[in-house]
Amino acid sequence: MALSQVPVAVPVNGDSSIRRSMFKTNNVTFHDKSWSSASRLDLKTANCSIKKSICSLHVSARVQPLTLEDVKEPPLHLYKNKESYTGTIVSVERLVGPNAPGETCHVVIDHGGNVPYWEGQSYGVIPPGENPKKPGSPNNVRLYSIASTRYGDFFDGKTATFCVRRAVYYDPETGKEDPSRKGVCSNFLCDSKPGDKIQITGPSGKIMLLPEDDPNATHIMIATGTGVAPFRAYLRRMFMESVPTFKFGGLAWLFLGVANKDSLLYDDEFSLYLQNYPENFRYDRALSREQQNKSGRQNGMMPGIQDTLKRVAEQRGENWVEKLSQLKKNKQWHVEVY
Repeated sequence: MALSQVPVAVPVNGDSSIRRSMFKTNNVTFHDKSWSSASRLDLKTANCSIKKSICSLHVSARVQPLTLEDVKEPPLHLYKNKESYTGTIVSVERLVGPNAPGETCHVVIDHGGNVPYWEGQSYGVIPPGENPKKPGSPNNVRLYSIASTRYGDFFDGKTATFCVRRAVYYDPETGKEDPSRKGVCSNFLCDSKPGDKIQITGPSGKIMLLPEDDPNATHIMIATGTGVAPFRAYLRRMFMESVPTFKFGGLAWLFLGVANKDSLLYDDEFSLYLQNYPENFRYDRALSREQQNKSGRQNGMMPGIQDTLKRVAEQRGENWVEKLSQLKKNKQWHVEVY
């Protein structure tokens, strides 16, 4: 129960500057203006929006983040389905360009610091309305991987970010999109407005937690679409924030699958890390979700990844089945599909 309220020390003393130690990157861009991270900035309404990349900052006081590092175990299931937490929508921004197949949104939620989480965890969302399969009951909870660090995009420990693709359905006979059917929760989130209330549960999940026992380890991350959410959180912790208790000196390698250029998510953030930390970060847009089955729908990504890794192993004279078994045994292989 002590985990349900983790305070963040934010002295309200009229000083709106951000501590130099909070950012690793040399510059942050606010609407095409470059500012030094050590400058004294009025960030009460400042938005960092680089093309399709959202890294909003709403900070009105000096941030002291270390309190959120004190807890040694990840918070789990602080709020359950029948006793959810009522959060507030802060902002909803479209992440993709006009030629992307479908719509993906960057959704920021204010949890007031009452639902703390670690990088790699998920929140549940209970969309408003009645469950069509169980009249009189609320809708089922949907899980969304959190795309921000434990400090949130505003670096105050009070927000969490989702990367949400508006769900669409296809006619099984024609393979074409059926506009009469929509995803209940994803459409609720993508259509939300600032100030709207949202019922959240969690946090949940330990499988995708960022391993921090070895700060010099190599992390290989493979994702398509909104699957990049936890990796965005990892990379912000590694390369954007400067937390004294976690100094990343290893190698992070991100393989990001996209349908086309307009579908790239957080590309400018990742490109900035590549520019500033070339020895510690590699970034490849190497995988694709273009492949379709006979009905015109996209295939799942895991078989393609496994086949690729199998070919690489064979080229190196290794047995992929044995290699995969060893990776799992060493807890070096983590998969989450959502």
